[in-house]
Amino acid sequence: MKPPSRIVDLSKEITNNPADPFFMRVRVKHHRHGRARWLVRLLGLPFRLFPKAFAGWADDTITRMGVHATTHIDAPWHYGPTGPDGEALPTIDEMPLDLMFGAGVVFDMTHKEDGDEITVDDLRRSLSESGANLTAGTIALIRTGRDRYQGMREYWKRGTGMSPAATEWLIDHGVQVMGIDQWGWDLPFHHQIRRSRAERNQELFWAAHLVGRRKPYWHMEQLRGLAELPARGFDVAVFPLRLKGASAAPARVVAFLYED
Repeated sequence: MKPPSRIVDLSKEITNNPADPFFMRVRVKHHRHGRARWLVRLLGLPFRLFPKAFAGWADDTITRMGVHATTHIDAPWHYGPTGPDGEALPTIDEMPLDLMFGAGVVFDMTHKEDGDEITVDDLRRSLSESGANLTAGTIALIRTGRDRYQGMREYWKRGTGMSPAATEWLIDHGVQVMGIDQWGWDLPFHHQIRRSRAERNQELFWAAHLVGRRKPYWHMEQLRGLAELPARGFDVAVFPLRLKGASAAPARVVAFLYED
């Protein structure tokens, strides 16, 4: 494997985010260097024996962060406890390592309006225009352009969303890991609720997520920077925190670009 010519970070910063809704809040407390000096003193080292350059170490504590609060990847366990045969669906610590790295393909969905669902035809058209191919192990990235709203109060309410048919189409073409640069994989909640009520249809809410109960797959949400990527010819790495029994985990997602 040749070294990449450029590496693109596709992850949000983890930082205090008061503009986000309460269920997405992150709080990080930063501890200054001087506090550690007192800890070392309490452990028995007199101040007179401290190295002159020792100001103490900095430390930080994440006091609040849900696993879905920032750039993350969902495990099938998030979609429901069991599959169609009653088997337990895998949690995030059970994600196979070989799924965490693969050839990337970007589907340009920036033309889709808020509330307008992404269809199979949309994916086929984008794939035809880019000349990309889907094979086993491909990581599909859905570019909506809604990452421009990250950090704004409206972020979680803006976006298109994957339809269940489009999600299943990717799975049937060998894609087990996929991601999107908006708040969620489906349409924003208020659009799902509006449609469900208007159509009196109990099968609409969270339908693209729920495909994963029948056909387990892993998807990333809240990516950013997909505009910096070509449609094909790059690799993607996604490494979630190894949280035992969790439904998802924050992840550092990066793309590796290569010179022609």
